[in-house]
Amino acid sequence: MAEHRVSAVAVPPQPGQQRSAVQRLRVLLIEDDDADAFLVSELLDEADAAVDLVNAKSLADARPLMAGADCVLLDLGLPDAQGLDGLRQVLAQSGGAAVCVLTGRQDEHLGVVAVAEGAQDYLVKGQVDGVLLTRALRYAVERKRADEDALRLREVELRQAESARLERGLLPRPLMETDRIRVHPFYRPGRHAALIGGDFYDVVQSTPDRVDLIVGDVCGHGADEAALGVMLRVAWRALVLARVPDDAVLPALEQVLISERRLPETFTTVATVRIDLRANRATVRLAGHPTPLLLSNGKVAPVPAPNGLLLGVAPRPPRVYDLEFDSDDWSLLMYTDGLIEGRVGAGDERLDVPGLVELVEAGRDVPLPDLPGWLVGRAEDGNGGALADDVAMLLVTAGGGR
Repeated sequence: MAEHRVSAVAVPPQPGQQRSAVQRLRVLLIEDDDADAFLVSELLDEADAAVDLVNAKSLADARPLMAGADCVLLDLGLPDAQGLDGLRQVLAQSGGAAVCVLTGRQDEHLGVVAVAEGAQDYLVKGQVDGVLLTRALRYAVERKRADEDALRLREVELRQAESARLERGLLPRPLMETDRIRVHPFYRPGRHAALIGGDFYDVVQSTPDRVDLIVGDVCGHGADEAALGVMLRVAWRALVLARVPDDAVLPALEQVLISERRLPETFTTVATVRIDLRANRATVRLAGHPTPLLLSNGKVAPVPAPNGLLLGVAPRPPRVYDLEFDSDDWSLLMYTDGLIEGRVGAGDERLDVPGLVELVEAGRDVPLPDLPGWLVGRAEDGNGGALADDVAMLLVTAGGGR
C-alpha cells in the first residue's frame, strides 16, 4: 500500500473575498496496477493538486481506509471485485465519501449505468490530465455533499409533514353544534418537540344535551407516542359516538392502549368530562391525570374528583365524581401536566396545581378565549424559558364563564 501527498494549490480570491487555502482532499485510490497508480500520482503532482492520495490494491485493503476518505477513486478490474458489482460494494461501504470510477473501459453505456448506481463520475484512463482529474475529484466531493444535504433536507421535510399529520390527529376540531357552551382548545409543543409528544384532546356532542370531553397524555415523545395518542383519541371518539356505557369507555380505551403500545411500560393519563347541559351538571373521571379547575362565582378551585390509576398500569376503572354547577356562569379548565411541571423561581419547586390556581386567579381580567395562551406565557416566565413538555388544554365555558 503506497501513500502519496502533494502540496496545496493556490486559488485566486473571488472579488470581495480574502485569499484562503483550498481544503485538502483525502482520496483513496483502489487500483491493483502499480503503473496506473503511479500515473494517477504523477497527474496529481503535475497539477499541484491539494490532495492526499492513498493507494489500496484490493477492495479488502481499501475497506478500513474508506472511513477517512473524502473521495474513492475506483478501478473496475480488481482482484476481488469486478465491474458494477465492485462499484456496488464500494458504494455500500463508502459512507459519506464520493465515489468516482477510473477505468480503462471506454464504454459509454457502462458509464451511464455506473452514475445511475450512485457514482459521482466516470473517468477513462488516458483521457484525463492532472487538471481534469483534480477538478473531477473536487466536483465529485461537492456533489456528494450537496446530495447528502438535499437528502437531509428531504428527511426533515418528511418528519415535519409527519408531525403535522400526527398533530392534526391529536388536536381535532371539536365535534359540537350547541351554543350553550363554548370550547377554547389550546396546544403548545415543548422545547424539545420537533419530536411531537402524545398529548391529545377531543370534544364530542352525541346528543343535544350531552357533550363529552377528553384530555390525555401518552408518556414519552416521538412518532410512536404521537401515533398512539391519535389512535386513543379516535378510539375514544368512536366509543362515545357508539353510546358505549359510561363506565365501559375508559376500560375499553385501556384495552386499545395495551394492545397497541410498542413498549409494555408505556402508559397514558386521561381526564374525561361528560356535561349534561339540561341538568347543568357534569361527571368527571381521572386516570392519573391532573385535576381540572372550576371557575365559578369569582372563585377558582380544583375539582375534588378522586384520581384513579394510569391507563396501562393495572386495569381498574376510575371512580366517578358528580359535579353540580351552582350557577349558569362557569368554566372548566382541563390540561396536561406540561403546564404545571415548570419550575417556579431558581429552585426545584414546581408550579403544580396550587400555583396554577393562583395564575388563573391573577388572570381574572384576561378574556376567556385568551386565557390558555396567557397561562402558558406566565408559566414560561416562572420557568425561565420554554416549558420542557407539551401542553394541551381545553377551556369549556358557559354563560359569562366566571
